[in-house]
Amino acid sequence: MPPTVTTPLPALPDGPTAGPDPAIPGPGVPGSAIPASAPPNGVPGGTPDPGAHGFLPERPPVRTMAGTWAGLSELAGAAATAPDTESARGLVARAGRDGELTALRQRVSRLSPRNADAASLRVAVIAAACGWSALDPVAPASPRTADAAFLDLWAAVAHRVDHQQFVALPTLALLNWAPERKPRRHLPIDQLARTEALVPVVRWSPQGQPLGRLDRLMLATTRLEAHGIWLLRLAGTLAGRAPADASTGTALRRLIRIQHALRAQLRSEAVALREAPACARQGAVLGALAEQGALEPPVFLAADAVLGTGGRRSGEGGRRQLRRHLPAGQRAWLTALDRHCAPVRTLAHRGGPDAAVYREAQESLIALRRTYAGLVHCAAHPGGPAAADRLNAVA
Repeated sequence: MPPTVTTPLPALPDGPTAGPDPAIPGPGVPGSAIPASAPPNGVPGGTPDPGAHGFLPERPPVRTMAGTWAGLSELAGAAATAPDTESARGLVARAGRDGELTALRQRVSRLSPRNADAASLRVAVIAAACGWSALDPVAPASPRTADAAFLDLWAAVAHRVDHQQFVALPTLALLNWAPERKPRRHLPIDQLARTEALVPVVRWSPQGQPLGRLDRLMLATTRLEAHGIWLLRLAGTLAGRAPADASTGTALRRLIRIQHALRAQLRSEAVALREAPACARQGAVLGALAEQGALEPPVFLAADAVLGTGGRRSGEGGRRQLRRHLPAGQRAWLTALDRHCAPVRTLAHRGGPDAAVYREAQESLIALRRTYAGLVHCAAHPGGPAAADRLNAVA
């Protein structure tokens, strides 16, 4: 199996499979209920607009870092494919003793924003591979567990990207898949992620071997976010709508169709996940991330802001926990969406046709979450009968 990956994609609701949907204004763009230039109700100025490219990066991730930073790429790749956690930690300790990590830390402030994101991906991979994903790099107790030089680098990168808890799915997946070839014409990032062959920047499976289940799960979530751009634009349409507005029911019906399409797309990914080689080490990495709530797809958080279904946790504290792995600007956008969609969520306590459609949309989101949870469980727990049952349930 070649390292290049394409997946069969279901037809998107009410439209073609590529390109933006001009009928759905995105949050923070002209015509949206959440203006981009009106904080605190919208996302602060200068923050990339989730309505423009979803939670994906504005440009394709950096595949090759130059100069001294090439060493960080090599270390991330070696740690990800190390046979066990102790071997990965040994690689980091050696880099620390050789002064490589200190040299990188001294250069963090010079990184461009795009290269800072690239560095955060590599640091996140190393932290996850070494079993340190739950650590706070600046906590006094962390040096007892992790290499001190690596913690200093981690903290410096976190400060540079202004994001303290980036060792999670949004970084490990969305910053790790790039088009194999430069497209012949400019395409939006979400369209590239839907239509182009993608390759991982850092592989969790050794070169020359098929992509494992961790790689496949991260690819599936990247494709999910690319398709989820329709949901984000529709969320912007619903923001500020009154429950009795004639267009609210129509928008909710379309939201249901989008969620059905996302679920179908995940089911298509389940086929490739079933065929991918299982690896206990990759399963352990995923299991640790899942325990921390670090595998939540951002598009689900946007749907929850509209529909109020919640995930494993409920309430404001639960929302903050699930959103803590997103950059500050994206968290601010979700908070604004919460506020602007409050009138729509009152349909949960009403009667009538629109209320029935609202509850159907909630049930559709719950089913979508269950399908994704099945993929995570099967990737994290390979080989067991429960994993096989869950994968068969979503495939």
